[in-house]
Amino acid sequence: MTSEKDFFNSDKMLIDYDPQININITVKIDSIRALKQIDDDSCGYFFVKIFINDLEFISPVFNDSDYLYNLNFSVTNDVLDDVEIVEIKIQLYYKDGEFNEICDISGDINNSDDKYDAELFYNIKTGHWDGSDYINDPSGYGRLNGCDDGSIYTQEKDCELLFNIYQNDFDGDYIPYWTEIYNYETDPMFDNRGEDYNDDGIPIDWEWKWGFNPFSYDNQSKQDFDNDSISNFEEYLTKDFKSDPFRKDIFLEIDYMAEANGEVPRINKSAFEILKQPFHKRNILLYIDSGEKNGGEIISYDEKSNFEEVRAIWRNYFLNNDTQNLNRSVFHYAVFVHDQFPKGFAFSGDVSPYWGYLPGTNSFVIANNLIEKWTHTLNKSNDTIYASAIMHEMGHNFGIKSGNPGGCDNQFTKSPLSPGWYIWRNYKSIMNYRYTYSIMDYSDGSHGKRDFNDWAAINLSYFEIP
Repeated sequence: MTSEKDFFNSDKMLIDYDPQININITVKIDSIRALKQIDDDSCGYFFVKIFINDLEFISPVFNDSDYLYNLNFSVTNDVLDDVEIVEIKIQLYYKDGEFNEICDISGDINNSDDKYDAELFYNIKTGHWDGSDYINDPSGYGRLNGCDDGSIYTQEKDCELLFNIYQNDFDGDYIPYWTEIYNYETDPMFDNRGEDYNDDGIPIDWEWKWGFNPFSYDNQSKQDFDNDSISNFEEYLTKDFKSDPFRKDIFLEIDYMAEANGEVPRINKSAFEILKQPFHKRNILLYIDSGEKNGGEIISYDEKSNFEEVRAIWRNYFLNNDTQNLNRSVFHYAVFVHDQFPKGFAFSGDVSPYWGYLPGTNSFVIANNLIEKWTHTLNKSNDTIYASAIMHEMGHNFGIKSGNPGGCDNQFTKSPLSPGWYIWRNYKSIMNYRYTYSIMDYSDGSHGKRDFNDWAAINLSYFEIP
């Protein structure tokens, strides 16, 4: 194993942070999402500029879409092996004909020319970075959010961008040579991925990435630094969803009932993007499994489902008849049936009373014929109606209860002919029946008398078994 003398010359000047290889830095762009509509006439044509130690790289112009996933665009550049910090800058642009307009992916609130840029400082000793993004960043490590400057309600071409930075590594475990030698005392010629040195059930590579000590035992199943009710151990188990132990995450599984003719009224991905917007602006990432993992299962047609049948669906399709299933402590659950009464409600499959809004409420059911009704009555897109119905019912999973506040689920707010329409007009929330299909947001309490701050009241642990 290389000793300390290999790093230094006789004058104690650091000469090489990794004598095994010539160090290259890679910046990889994973996804780009517009957090607000970029252009009134069309979707955005995005491209990225990346600067590594002032050397500029430009991506191709990506497809015409406001939501770009799995881009797998990366740039790699050789860096000096004796300089600890690599300076990196990321810029996101929207291409409109011949004009390029910069988008905001920064939380910088100053008035400088570079206020929309992400400026990062990558450490080749540790393999971590800081600056505009860092471990324990509220927006998430490897995630940039243009709304972090407080511009949720203003138009600054705010976007979110997910990325990664890494360096080449002789043994391929991505843990830098210097860290292995001086911090971990592991073999830099051996791939340590999957090794669990502290017997906490989590391998060294995950703990290194998030800045934990892989040699000191912590009960990660009890740790929840971001208070999203997803323990660090559960964050590790859901790593494929890009969950973050220091940023709030919400997981939702959706299953569907087939219609009498065998067709399955699945929700379009575009509806999910509408649903994600209010959460992602506020650094709460919503992950929806409608077929990517265990979700998207097809339930046999039932002309009208009663409550016990819905509970049976919950047990059979959500828990797969396993009461210890990880889903119960991580995921919320939504099931779309053909018809039922009432047409939509929140419930718990295992905490009595099952139909209600007490702690433990983790699921909801919505009738497909309700979606059809409001799509035609309001002349709105199917995507909008689906997203609105889901967000309303999820509010109950977060502890926003019927009647508390008074404008929530109030039957007298539905019509201009009812007094509640005017009494609760300032409660501008999707939880208010007056606004369920016209405001895609919870209220922030800023609208005057009888308003309520839903966002401040949301309890992400409300769905857990008390």
